[in-house]
Amino acid sequence: MGSSVVVIGNFDGVHPGHREVLAEAKRRQPDLPLIVVTFWPHPLSVVRPGGAPMLLTSLEGRIEHLSEAGADHVEVIDFTAEFAAWAPSKFVEEILIPLDPALVVVGENFRFGHHAAGSLDTLRELAAGRFEVEGLPLVRFGDEETCSTRIREALAAGDVAHAAEHLGRRFCFRGVVAHGDHRGHQLGFPTANLPVPAALACPADGVYAGWLIRRDGLDAHGEALGSGCVPERWPAAISVGTNPTFDGLIRRVESYVLDRDDLELYGAPITVEFAARIRGQVRFGNVDQLITQMNDDVSRCRHLLSLS
Repeated sequence: MGSSVVVIGNFDGVHPGHREVLAEAKRRQPDLPLIVVTFWPHPLSVVRPGGAPMLLTSLEGRIEHLSEAGADHVEVIDFTAEFAAWAPSKFVEEILIPLDPALVVVGENFRFGHHAAGSLDTLRELAAGRFEVEGLPLVRFGDEETCSTRIREALAAGDVAHAAEHLGRRFCFRGVVAHGDHRGHQLGFPTANLPVPAALACPADGVYAGWLIRRDGLDAHGEALGSGCVPERWPAAISVGTNPTFDGLIRRVESYVLDRDDLELYGAPITVEFAARIRGQVRFGNVDQLITQMNDDVSRCRHLLSLS
């Protein structure tokens, strides 16, 4: 018997289907450490340059979610052109056998090796006499199979509620607060700004209600949190887009923490959690119209987040 249980996959977003794979591995071998094998960057970015989907999480976020789902160790494979050319047998010998698995659990649609030549049946053949293999069906939500593609489609439509249903949690966008145009302070709505990398998925341009969480163990003013204290979740009005009223070009996630103008967040790593969509992005004729709409947005956020 091997000394570990191994699950394999891209695990983009770590949605309920992914978490079920980990949970089943734990159920089958509860006394063995659970090792997750995942790949970075996305395989399609290597085998079909320009054809990779936008990712639901950064690598850091993926590892964090996998650990929360029960992984004892996450083994990140550097997906290169050389690795993509490996035969299925080499993948087993070079990646799996050194992990000494008693059991390998994958989704039933798992493919591996050069030109995705390896299937679940291939893995079982290569594993014969060495470790067990379990293939699991996709998890369904309602009448839809849960997959990363469904979640991306929901985000592209601005439907963060539907994305949350398939993710099993609210969609979060993470990053380090950067200086923007400092226009929010002038308008009375100071924001924490995150640039949107081209490779990461983000909700459609518009305004959302949600939450902002600081992730570096400091409080609103940059002071260390006390022992045992958990980070605060601040209610926020969140704008995604380019600020068309001011002819902006850079796409950002800009979060105004409701009724707060004392936060010191520049350079801080934060998570922005999307709860509900309020409206699409609009180009206003003048600043007064924008401020009137922003006040309405804040009121709607307060109501949606049950703060009124």
